[in-house]
Amino acid sequence: MTDTAQLLHRWACGDQEALANLVAQDQPWIERQVRARLGDRLRKRADTQDVVQETLLTILRTGPRFVCSDRGHLRALLARMVENTIRAAADHHGAKKRDLRREVEAAAPGTNGSVLFLDQRAASVTDPGAAASKAETRDWLRLALELLEPDDRNVILWREYEELPFGEIADRLGMAEDAARMRFARALPKLAKKLQALRAGQLDSLLGRPEN
Repeated sequence: MTDTAQLLHRWACGDQEALANLVAQDQPWIERQVRARLGDRLRKRADTQDVVQETLLTILRTGPRFVCSDRGHLRALLARMVENTIRAAADHHGAKKRDLRREVEAAAPGTNGSVLFLDQRAASVTDPGAAASKAETRDWLRLALELLEPDDRNVILWREYEELPFGEIADRLGMAEDAARMRFARALPKLAKKLQALRAGQLDSLLGRPEN
């Protein structure tokens, strides 16, 4: 089997065959993990292989390019991203919302050259460079958002990316407006901690040790 880090690096460089291999190898495991975490209502709406496969392909085509050398971490990270996408699609306000990944679909994926190296072994595959571009910083933030709890992720997306007023955010979360403001204020430092841990290569602390 092709080494995970090498496959990810080839994908990050635009190799579509590597993309197909990544999806084919890990889709069954990801399906099991996603179904185990989703509630009954969401499972009923996402209970097919096609949904998970299509979501995986969308994530890998339009999401941040990253390289990690640990297969378990790759699977767990992709499973979290698939779960977030399915939850967003099934949300009551799904028709009105934009998922974070859709914000960048207009731009050709990978053209900025940004590749995120998520651990030291992955970083050794090639030199990531010293200077972080604006696009790279954006990609780190997008990946860190995937690791937040659903409500924390949503409140940041709705406020920062959709620029919704706190009154509407409160309605979506089913809470008072002041509580929504507090939720947003508390979510930001959580995001900062996730970002710091990601950039330090601390995937174990962010994802735990995934099951095989």
